[in-house]
Amino acid sequence: MTLLQTIIISIVEGLTEFLPVSSTGHMLIAENLLGVENSDFVRAFTIIIQFGAILSVVVLYWNKFFRLDHSPAPAGSNGWQKFIHKWRFYWLLLVAFIPTGVVGLVVKKSGMIDFMLTPSNAIWIVPIMLVVGGIFMLFCDKLFNKGTEQDKVTEKRAFWIGVIQCLSMIPGTSRSMSTIVGGMSQRLTRRSAAEFSFFLAVPTMAAATGLDVLELFVGSDAVGTSWATSENLVMLLIGCVVAFFVALLAMKWFVGFLSKYGFKSFGWYRIAVGAFILIWMLTGHSMVMFE
Repeated sequence: MTLLQTIIISIVEGLTEFLPVSSTGHMLIAENLLGVENSDFVRAFTIIIQFGAILSVVVLYWNKFFRLDHSPAPAGSNGWQKFIHKWRFYWLLLVAFIPTGVVGLVVKKSGMIDFMLTPSNAIWIVPIMLVVGGIFMLFCDKLFNKGTEQDKVTEKRAFWIGVIQCLSMIPGTSRSMSTIVGGMSQRLTRRSAAEFSFFLAVPTMAAATGLDVLELFVGSDAVGTSWATSENLVMLLIGCVVAFFVALLAMKWFVGFLSKYGFKSFGWYRIAVGAFILIWMLTGHSMVMFE
């Protein structure tokens, strides 16, 4: 990978990680368009730079992640309920993460995720899911935009958001889209659903990315660390830094835009990108447009 390719792919990751357009899909598309070789380092790079995006959530919502709830617990609460009340932010994230964690491990062990992410498969799955998700997003505001500021995240709502997040294991679906729509289906406002989606990204992405990194180094099918040269490590650092700052800006912009305008613009964008890729390939062209 060249420095320019590193920066472009990192910008794509930062821009799309928290937008409902599929970061995995866009990185696969960007790598194809840029003619990036499918090497061990490229696979490691696309996994590891996600840590930059994860860190951006923690920095932007610092007060949420590092502050316990010291307000009085509801009257009549027992010891466990008082404990949960104090640690409620983390408890809700755990409840939402459990469905994805369990299903994710099962699907990964089955080999389905690796099968779907194989370039020859992903390059078809991604545009199809972009179009399908885009069509759904044209109508989801009317279907689910019924929440009020009084509707808060509860254990039941968090659990169902986590269940719906499982759909994001299909490349091109978008973790952000599935969790935000999941929140809106549980009567959260668009802003509340988007912010909870950001929060849930931290344990979800940290677990998935950490597992992938572990497999890179010590898994039975590990690719080895021959790619970990000083030059490549510098590229990784640059990628993480770029993804961090771009994701930070993208999140701040996205919450305001989504609250005001809803999903329709993202829906049309997904349909346009997915349809273009499908038409391009169906007419006999390769996705590698720049050699």
